[in-house]
Amino acid sequence: MSGTESETRLNSRNPFLPGGVVEDPSTGAAAVLGAYLLDHHLVPLPATITVRQGEDLVRPGDLVVHIRADRDEIEVAGTAVAIR
Repeated sequence: MSGTESETRLNSRNPFLPGGVVEDPSTGAAAVLGAYLLDHHLVPLPATITVRQGEDLVRPGDLVVHIRADRDEIEVAGTAVAIR
């Protein structure tokens, strides 16, 4: 995580240098972050967190992470644009 804008809005980056990816505009890293927050009891449940990625690539994207209170479940929502 590269920055916190508020308790519910975070900035994230996801480089994967061994795989040749220097940056990804929007990734499943948001789901992992949600699981981390849940596992370490870092947010009151239920929680909805917005994770922003891709600003450094001029392809910003927001992923919404819903962390459920009644069971260990993470839901990630957002939209995608295919780039080739």
